Amino acid sequence: MKIALDPYMFRKLPMAEMVRTVADIGYSSIELSPREEFMPFFLHPRADDERVAELKGVLRETGVELASVLPLYKWSSPDEEERRAAVRYWRRMIEVTVELGCTLMNSEFNGRPERAAESEAAFWRSMEELLPVFEREGIALNLEAHPDDFCEVNEPAVDLVRAINRPWVNYLYCAPHTFHLSGDDPGADVRRMMSYAGDKLKHVHIADTFNHKGSSGLRYILNPPGTPARIHQHLDIGQGEVDWDAFFGTLRDIGFDGVATVCVFAWEERARESSAFMLERVTKELGALVA
Repeated sequence: MKIALDPYMFRKLPMAEMVRTVADIGYSSIELSPREEFMPFFLHPRADDERVAELKGVLRETGVELASVLPLYKWSSPDEEERRAAVRYWRRMIEVTVELGCTLMNSEFNGRPERAAESEAAFWRSMEELLPVFEREGIALNLEAHPDDFCEVNEPAVDLVRAINRPWVNYLYCAPHTFHLSGDDPGADVRRMMSYAGDKLKHVHIADTFNHKGSSGLRYILNPPGTPARIHQHLDIGQGEVDWDAFFGTLRDIGFDGVATVCVFAWEERARESSAFMLERVTKELGALVA
């Protein structure tokens, strides 16, 4: 198992300084998430040969491993032009990932929940185009359900991943999405949801969140009433309501051997302290599983 950091809170640092900061905090692996000058959200990658070489060089210098790359593109968009553009962006980012020597990419289903059937159809069109590219390049893929995607709930998301029917396409359980993943369940049975993924559970994202369904749905008050907006946080462990005993206990029980990525985004003003705290806690809970 690997413990990695999503360095999004450090994205304003130059790339080399970001990697050195991650290493200085004590992480040995990074999950590279969107950065404006390298891999922006929903746009064509900006990384050129020079920037790729810079990242490879600082990874080599620090001994930090690039555990995974997480691009976000609209590959499930019901708008066909938007979907085709996303496939182009994916092809380029796969090239960059290969050049970086990384063999794992993560992403979200994307699409629109109010147009779920159309979005799923678009997703499968994109899969038909991209699965041969992933396979040819030796890149594994982990997929997560995200609030406001066409697929937001744990069991349907796992079933969708299984339907892809490739051993190298697997499931990512994102702890800060727990109370969306549980669907209509007012609580969230973390152990049941993670166990449902079974042998497909290869990646977890670790951050805390509040149960937005708590207190009769009044944990948060959103206006206008009835808005379809989704809400969740990426907090330090202990600042929210995720059942961490169940989360870590399940990983220990199954002998989890994938990637555990710390993905706190809420505290840019104390990013180093937050990242160090999370590393200490995750290592305490999962250190026995670390390869």
